[in-house]
Amino acid sequence: MLLIPAIDLKGGQCVQLRQGIMDSATVYSTDPAGMARHWVDAGARRLHVVDLDGAFAGRPVNHDLVRRIAKSAGSVPVQVGGGVRDLETARAYFDVGVSQVITGTAAIEDPEFLEALSKTFPGRIVLGLDARDGRLATRGWATLNEVDAVAFAGALDAELFAIVYTDVGRDGMLAGVNVAATKRIALAANVPIIASGGIRSLGDLRALEGLGFGSDRLLGAISGSALYEGTLDFVAARRWLEGRDRTDPS
Repeated sequence: MLLIPAIDLKGGQCVQLRQGIMDSATVYSTDPAGMARHWVDAGARRLHVVDLDGAFAGRPVNHDLVRRIAKSAGSVPVQVGGGVRDLETARAYFDVGVSQVITGTAAIEDPEFLEALSKTFPGRIVLGLDARDGRLATRGWATLNEVDAVAFAGALDAELFAIVYTDVGRDGMLAGVNVAATKRIALAANVPIIASGGIRSLGDLRALEGLGFGSDRLLGAISGSALYEGTLDFVAARRWLEGRDRTDPS
Protein backbone atom coordinates (compact mmCIF):
# COMPACT_ATOMS: atom_id res chain seq x y z
CA MET A 1 0.00 0.00 0.00
CA LEU A 2 1.33 3.40 -0.99
CA LEU A 3 1.25 6.51 1.17
CA ILE A 4 0.37 9.28 -1.27
CA PRO A 5 0.99 12.92 -0.28
CA ALA A 6 -1.75 15.37 -1.25
CA ILE A 7 -1.04 18.73 -2.86
CA ASP A 8 -4.26 20.72 -2.97
CA LEU A 9 -4.16 23.94 -4.96
CA LYS A 10 -6.04 27.13 -4.18
CA GLY A 11 -5.01 30.55 -5.38
CA GLY A 12 -1.66 29.20 -6.54
CA GLN A 13 -0.80 27.87 -3.09
CA CYS A 14 -0.63 24.46 -1.44
CA VAL A 15 -3.47 24.28 1.07
CA GLN A 16 -5.64 21.90 3.04
CA LEU A 17 -9.36 22.35 3.62
CA ARG A 18 -11.58 21.11 6.42
CA GLN A 19 -14.46 19.00 5.05
CA GLY A 20 -14.00 20.62 1.64
CA ILE A 21 -15.05 24.10 2.82
CA MET A 22 -13.11 26.64 0.76
CA ASP A 23 -13.11 29.31 3.48
CA SER A 24 -11.37 26.86 5.83
CA ALA A 25 -8.13 26.72 3.83
CA THR A 26 -4.83 26.54 5.69
CA VAL A 27 -1.83 27.48 3.55
CA TYR A 28 1.16 25.16 3.86
CA SER A 29 3.30 26.36 0.97
CA THR A 30 3.42 29.12 -1.60
CA ASP A 31 5.52 26.86 -3.85
CA PRO A 32 3.46 23.74 -4.74
CA ALA A 33 6.04 22.56 -7.29
CA GLY A 34 8.71 22.77 -4.61
CA MET A 35 6.42 20.82 -2.29
CA ALA A 36 6.12 18.12 -4.95
CA ARG A 37 9.91 17.87 -5.09
CA HIS A 38 10.01 17.67 -1.29
CA TRP A 39 7.74 14.63 -1.25
CA VAL A 40 9.60 12.98 -4.13
CA ASP A 41 12.90 13.49 -2.32
CA ALA A 42 11.32 11.90 0.77
CA GLY A 43 10.52 8.79 -1.27
CA ALA A 44 6.96 9.31 -2.47
CA ARG A 45 6.01 6.91 -5.25
CA ARG A 46 2.84 8.79 -6.29
CA LEU A 47 1.45 12.30 -5.77
CA HIS A 48 -2.20 13.34 -5.50
CA VAL A 49 -2.97 16.83 -6.79
CA VAL A 50 -6.35 18.58 -6.68
CA ASP A 51 -7.18 21.88 -8.35
CA LEU A 52 -9.66 23.08 -5.73
CA ASP A 53 -10.40 26.24 -7.69
CA GLY A 54 -11.10 24.08 -10.72
CA ALA A 55 -13.41 21.77 -8.77
CA PHE A 56 -15.68 24.69 -7.92
CA ALA A 57 -15.31 26.43 -11.29
CA GLY A 58 -15.99 23.24 -13.27
CA ARG A 59 -12.84 23.75 -15.35
CA PRO A 60 -9.08 23.77 -14.70
CA VAL A 61 -7.83 26.95 -13.05
CA ASN A 62 -4.30 25.94 -12.02
CA HIS A 63 -3.28 24.08 -15.19
CA ASP A 64 0.12 25.76 -15.51
CA LEU A 65 0.87 25.04 -11.88
CA VAL A 66 -0.03 21.38 -12.41
CA ARG A 67 2.39 21.34 -15.35
CA ARG A 68 5.17 22.60 -13.09
CA ILE A 69 4.31 20.03 -10.42
CA ALA A 70 4.44 17.19 -12.96
CA LYS A 71 7.82 18.45 -14.18
CA SER A 72 9.11 18.73 -10.62
CA ALA A 73 7.91 15.19 -9.82
CA GLY A 74 10.00 13.74 -12.64
CA SER A 75 9.33 10.03 -13.06
CA VAL A 76 7.00 9.83 -10.04
CA PRO A 77 3.37 9.47 -11.22
CA VAL A 78 1.08 12.42 -10.58
CA GLN A 79 -2.70 12.03 -10.46
CA VAL A 80 -4.75 15.22 -10.84
CA GLY A 81 -8.38 16.08 -10.24
CA GLY A 82 -10.58 19.13 -9.96
CA GLY A 83 -12.66 20.34 -12.89
CA VAL A 84 -12.00 17.36 -15.20
CA ARG A 85 -15.35 17.28 -16.97
CA ASP A 86 -14.48 16.71 -20.62
CA LEU A 87 -12.05 14.77 -22.80
CA GLU A 88 -10.10 17.87 -23.79
CA THR A 89 -9.23 18.68 -20.19
CA ALA A 90 -7.95 15.16 -19.59
CA ARG A 91 -5.90 15.23 -22.79
CA ALA A 92 -4.39 18.59 -21.85
CA TYR A 93 -3.25 17.21 -18.50
CA PHE A 94 -1.70 14.14 -20.11
CA ASP A 95 0.11 16.42 -22.55
CA VAL A 96 1.93 18.16 -19.66
CA GLY A 97 3.09 14.95 -18.00
CA VAL A 98 0.24 13.94 -15.68
CA SER A 99 -0.04 10.14 -15.34
CA GLN A 100 -3.70 9.83 -14.32
CA VAL A 101 -6.62 12.24 -14.16
CA ILE A 102 -9.38 12.08 -11.60
CA THR A 103 -12.99 12.77 -12.49
CA GLY A 104 -15.89 12.82 -10.08
CA THR A 105 -18.76 15.17 -10.76
CA ALA A 106 -18.98 14.57 -14.52
CA ALA A 107 -18.72 10.80 -14.09
CA ILE A 108 -21.45 10.64 -11.47
CA GLU A 109 -23.81 12.98 -13.27
CA ASP A 110 -23.14 11.41 -16.68
CA PRO A 111 -21.96 7.77 -16.58
CA GLU A 112 -21.67 7.79 -20.38
CA PHE A 113 -18.95 10.42 -20.03
CA LEU A 114 -16.98 8.12 -17.71
CA GLU A 115 -17.31 5.29 -20.22
CA ALA A 116 -16.10 7.51 -23.07
CA LEU A 117 -13.23 8.87 -20.98
CA SER A 118 -12.06 5.43 -19.88
CA LYS A 119 -12.23 4.07 -23.43
CA THR A 120 -10.28 7.02 -24.82
CA PHE A 121 -7.63 6.83 -22.09
CA PRO A 122 -7.71 3.21 -20.83
CA GLY A 123 -5.97 2.67 -17.52
CA ARG A 124 -5.34 6.38 -17.01
CA ILE A 125 -8.60 7.45 -15.39
CA VAL A 126 -9.26 7.57 -11.66
CA LEU A 127 -12.83 7.91 -10.42
CA GLY A 128 -13.27 10.18 -7.44
CA LEU A 129 -16.06 8.97 -5.16
CA ASP A 130 -16.57 11.56 -2.43
CA ALA A 131 -19.23 10.66 0.11
CA ARG A 132 -20.93 12.10 3.15
CA ASP A 133 -22.87 9.57 5.23
CA GLY A 134 -22.60 7.14 2.32
CA ARG A 135 -24.10 9.51 -0.26
CA LEU A 136 -22.06 10.93 -3.12
CA ALA A 137 -21.08 14.61 -3.08
CA THR A 138 -20.28 16.50 -6.30
CA ARG A 139 -19.38 19.97 -7.62
CA GLY A 140 -16.59 20.60 -5.16
CA TRP A 141 -18.56 18.65 -2.53
CA ALA A 142 -21.14 21.47 -2.50
CA THR A 143 -23.93 19.20 -3.80
CA LEU A 144 -25.08 16.11 -1.91
CA ASN A 145 -26.77 13.50 -4.10
CA GLU A 146 -29.09 10.63 -3.29
CA VAL A 147 -26.71 8.21 -5.00
CA ASP A 148 -25.27 5.53 -2.70
CA ALA A 149 -21.46 5.36 -2.99
CA VAL A 150 -21.20 1.59 -2.54
CA ALA A 151 -23.96 0.87 -5.06
CA PHE A 152 -22.33 3.22 -7.58
CA ALA A 153 -18.95 1.53 -7.15
CA GLY A 154 -20.48 -1.90 -7.53
CA ALA A 155 -22.25 -1.00 -10.76
CA LEU A 156 -19.15 0.36 -12.50
CA ASP A 157 -18.12 -1.19 -15.78
CA ALA A 158 -15.29 1.03 -16.96
CA GLU A 159 -11.56 0.47 -17.55
CA LEU A 160 -10.30 2.55 -14.64
CA PHE A 161 -6.89 2.84 -13.02
CA ALA A 162 -8.42 3.18 -9.54
CA ILE A 163 -11.11 4.76 -7.38
CA VAL A 164 -10.25 7.41 -4.81
CA TYR A 165 -12.78 7.09 -2.01
CA THR A 166 -13.02 10.11 0.30
CA ASP A 167 -15.12 10.47 3.42
CA VAL A 168 -15.94 14.17 3.11
CA GLY A 169 -16.94 14.52 6.75
CA ARG A 170 -13.49 13.41 7.87
CA ASP A 171 -11.38 15.14 5.24
CA GLY A 172 -8.90 17.54 6.79
CA MET A 173 -10.25 16.84 10.28
CA LEU A 174 -7.52 14.42 11.47
CA ALA A 175 -10.34 12.32 12.92
CA GLY A 176 -9.18 8.95 11.61
CA VAL A 177 -9.88 7.18 8.34
CA ASN A 178 -13.29 5.57 7.78
CA VAL A 179 -12.04 2.00 7.57
CA ALA A 180 -15.48 0.37 7.46
CA ALA A 181 -16.68 2.50 4.53
CA THR A 182 -13.42 1.98 2.68
CA LYS A 183 -13.80 -1.77 3.10
CA ARG A 184 -17.35 -1.70 1.69
CA ILE A 185 -16.20 0.25 -1.37
CA ALA A 186 -13.21 -2.06 -1.90
CA LEU A 187 -15.40 -5.15 -1.76
CA ALA A 188 -17.97 -3.68 -4.14
CA ALA A 189 -15.62 -2.32 -6.81
CA ASN A 190 -13.67 -4.29 -9.40
CA VAL A 191 -10.74 -1.84 -9.51
CA PRO A 192 -8.15 -0.84 -6.87
CA ILE A 193 -9.18 1.64 -4.17
CA ILE A 194 -7.22 4.57 -2.79
CA ALA A 195 -8.43 5.61 0.67
CA SER A 196 -8.72 9.28 1.54
CA GLY A 197 -10.08 11.51 4.27
CA GLY A 198 -9.27 11.73 7.96
CA ILE A 199 -5.91 9.96 8.16
CA ARG A 200 -4.13 11.12 11.31
CA SER A 201 -1.39 8.67 12.21
CA LEU A 202 0.39 5.43 11.48
CA GLY A 203 -2.43 3.72 13.33
CA ASP A 204 -4.80 4.59 10.48
CA LEU A 205 -2.46 2.97 7.96
CA ARG A 206 -2.20 -0.09 10.17
CA ALA A 207 -6.00 -0.30 10.30
CA LEU A 208 -6.24 -0.15 6.51
CA GLU A 209 -3.55 -2.79 6.08
CA GLY A 210 -5.39 -4.86 8.66
CA LEU A 211 -8.22 -5.26 6.18
CA GLY A 212 -5.98 -7.81 4.48
CA PHE A 213 -6.36 -6.48 0.95
CA GLY A 214 -3.47 -6.62 -1.50
CA SER A 215 -2.45 -3.68 -3.69
CA ASP A 216 -4.75 -5.02 -6.40
CA ARG A 217 -7.65 -4.00 -4.17
CA LEU A 218 -6.21 -1.34 -1.83
CA LEU A 219 -3.60 0.57 -3.80
CA GLY A 220 -2.84 3.27 -1.28
CA ALA A 221 -3.92 5.99 1.11
CA ILE A 222 -3.82 9.75 0.56
CA SER A 223 -2.72 12.04 3.36
CA GLY A 224 -2.62 15.81 3.45
CA SER A 225 -3.28 17.49 6.80
CA ALA A 226 -1.57 14.76 8.85
CA LEU A 227 1.64 15.13 6.85
CA TYR A 228 1.59 18.92 6.93
CA GLU A 229 0.62 19.16 10.62
CA GLY A 230 3.17 16.53 11.60
CA THR A 231 0.84 13.95 13.18
CA LEU A 232 2.10 11.50 10.54
CA ASP A 233 5.78 11.31 9.63
CA PHE A 234 6.03 10.46 5.95
CA VAL A 235 9.43 8.75 6.03
CA ALA A 236 8.58 6.67 9.11
CA ALA A 237 5.21 5.70 7.61
CA ARG A 238 6.78 4.76 4.29
CA ARG A 239 9.35 2.58 6.04
CA TRP A 240 6.58 0.88 8.01
CA LEU A 241 4.51 0.22 4.90
CA GLU A 242 7.55 -1.18 3.13
CA GLY A 243 8.13 -3.55 6.04
CA ARG A 244 11.44 -2.04 7.07
CA ASP A 245 10.18 -0.89 10.47
CA ARG A 246 7.21 -2.81 11.84
CA THR A 247 7.25 -1.40 15.35
CA ASP A 248 3.87 -0.69 16.91
CA PRO A 249 2.63 2.61 15.38
CA SER A 250 -0.03 3.36 18.00
